[in-house]
Amino acid sequence: MKFNLLLAVLGLLVSAAVDWYLFKRLSVTRSTLRKPGSLLLLASVVVQYAAIIAAVAIPVGSASDSEFIFLMWLIFIFLSLFLSKTVLLVVDVLARLYRCLRKHTAGRIPLIAWCLSGLVFLALWWGALINRNRISVVECELSLSGLPAGFDGYRVVQISDFHVGTWGGDTAFVSKVVDKINDLDPDLIVFTGDIVNRSSRELEPMILPLTRLRAKDGLYAITGNHDYGDYIVWESDSAHFADRINLRSLYERTPFRLLDNTSEYIYRNGDSIAVIGVENIAEPPFATYGDLDATYEDLSDSVFKILLSHNPRHWTSDIKDDPSKNIALTLSGHTHAMQIQIAGHSPASFKYPTDWGLFSDSIDRYLYVNRGLGTVGFPMRLGATPEITLFKFSSR
Repeated sequence: MKFNLLLAVLGLLVSAAVDWYLFKRLSVTRSTLRKPGSLLLLASVVVQYAAIIAAVAIPVGSASDSEFIFLMWLIFIFLSLFLSKTVLLVVDVLARLYRCLRKHTAGRIPLIAWCLSGLVFLALWWGALINRNRISVVECELSLSGLPAGFDGYRVVQISDFHVGTWGGDTAFVSKVVDKINDLDPDLIVFTGDIVNRSSRELEPMILPLTRLRAKDGLYAITGNHDYGDYIVWESDSAHFADRINLRSLYERTPFRLLDNTSEYIYRNGDSIAVIGVENIAEPPFATYGDLDATYEDLSDSVFKILLSHNPRHWTSDIKDDPSKNIALTLSGHTHAMQIQIAGHSPASFKYPTDWGLFSDSIDRYLYVNRGLGTVGFPMRLGATPEITLFKFSSR
């Protein structure tokens, strides 16, 4: 299956309309910006259309890992240029409307339009080249009802959505994440799904740095929607199944224990808590593999429980405000905050009411949604910096 042809055609048509408008406006400009503006616009057209045509030629489903990474960059090149020129167009149209209301002539494209367009372009590429490789440690202190006294002061690190195919075979970022986590000296490390983008082979070069992770009470992981090999065309069902088995065998070479609809107890100072791991429970079009009822014998009992569930919709649809599911804390990922977060706000909030951060329900249970570490769709994080979350528990 190739990159969505209809989407590509629509993108080209809209982009062509934007370029036509800008060339037309530049043709009536008499300022010193006319010639450099025209050359800049012409160069952007050549690069932008070459990128989208090359993207159409790459077979997404059967692309190699390097081809897939190249495709993501092609899409990003197209989008960064398109969005920058769209800003230029919008600001110019607003300026023209303002002049018309003031009964002035249309005039040239204002300098502020060029500045804002350039600012958008630079911000997008800052997100791609710099910010997506930075790491934020977010500290979250939680006073939890029902937490056993033996776990007062307990330190849990959560990471999510590694998407290690983001970096191909380069282990530098993963190694940096490992070093930062170990420096936090956690009691427990949990990973809430999407270790890969498309197939288990992406994980192979990352095994060595991951083996350096350390936590006093172990490391636990679950699968996310990308971990089932559903985003690639396989030559047979058996090859698809073999990839899922291989992912689990690769996990066995890391310090992580993969919780597939199972639970584990952690003991400390004579007390215990339960860590529950459920496979991906998702809304369409993502497939559901998880079964919360199978993970633990009696979810309503008084044991303090931490649930690892990749998609935060699981919490909002099945756990929130339900007294029969006595789960003190649910940890999720999946949203990435759509890899865009400005002044604390993300477009992910339009799709997910629990897009990022800490949420609670009416009966004093919590959900935390981690922004993730890797990228998917396009290799950029504008804000929404890759996140390691450090929880510090206290009992009430």
